[in-house]
Amino acid sequence: MRRRELLTGALAAGTTAVVGAAPAGAASGPFDFDPAAGLEDALFRLPSAAPVPPARLVQQAAAARSDFCAARYTSLGRALPGLLAAASATRDASSGRAREQASMVLARVYVLAAELALKQHNDAAWVAADRALTAARASGHPVPIGESSRVLAITMRRSGRCPAAVRLLTQEAADLDVDRSSTGAVRTTLLLTAAYTAATSRDRATALGLLDEAQEETERRQAVPGLFTVDASQTQVDVYRIGVLNALGTPDEGVKVAARLNIDRMPTAERRARAWTDTARMWHALGDHPQTFTALRKVEQEAPQEARRPALRALTADLLYLPARVPGVREFAARTGALPA
Repeated sequence: MRRRELLTGALAAGTTAVVGAAPAGAASGPFDFDPAAGLEDALFRLPSAAPVPPARLVQQAAAARSDFCAARYTSLGRALPGLLAAASATRDASSGRAREQASMVLARVYVLAAELALKQHNDAAWVAADRALTAARASGHPVPIGESSRVLAITMRRSGRCPAAVRLLTQEAADLDVDRSSTGAVRTTLLLTAAYTAATSRDRATALGLLDEAQEETERRQAVPGLFTVDASQTQVDVYRIGVLNALGTPDEGVKVAARLNIDRMPTAERRARAWTDTARMWHALGDHPQTFTALRKVEQEAPQEARRPALRALTADLLYLPARVPGVREFAARTGALPA
């Protein structure tokens, strides 16, 4: 009953420093390269491609997901146009159950495209997310529908449409079966994204309510492996709680959460880097610049290309131009592109 009331209410509301050399894998080169730039042309005119056997298509999509989870965004950006074209051609050449399966793969590849574009603040995210949801609905499978709804809602939030994004997320969450492990786990990720979305519009009651709802659901089941880009676990809930409290303007409330957080338990480099990002933002908001830099260095250690994202370069630049110098920041800024050449 509490679960349904909370969703209904949300619908109604619409709502230790580390300094050293660059880690292995950190690349040098021009920092104005956008791994998602090639998507802009591809989304409006896909490259020519022939249908591929379903097993190969699934394998190629899994390889792209691996690139995303490992934060190999340059590799992912290069692969996506051709993969989108192949998945689209395979879907168009199929019928019946094969078409449904190809639509599901296509939806998930578009989810990856949207995720990559979002990381680079690239407006191609809108197109990719919308197409992901269209393909997911055509597949008829609730899990990719939930995954696609999540990235579409994030694009809506980024454009300031927070109440509409919360409605979309909570509507989709309400449609998912909480008692099935896969749909229940996706439902949890929708609630987490809805909580953060509500927090960005300073709707504290809705944000914390949805966050608590997601936590209750993770306590009812073990972590579910195999979700496409975000896991549903207690650690993930804690990371979102830090982000929610940051967005609500109460980062001090996140310090105890951060103290119990075991980021090493998170399953992918991308998720671990995002967790350190939220921790960095918390310390930055609290004015603890050495701790902020510690967390930023952890981001780079986990996933060098995450540290080069526009949002992380902006945070690094804030540290770089502080009146009080933080040792190591200038070198870090040079490596990650926050320091103009």
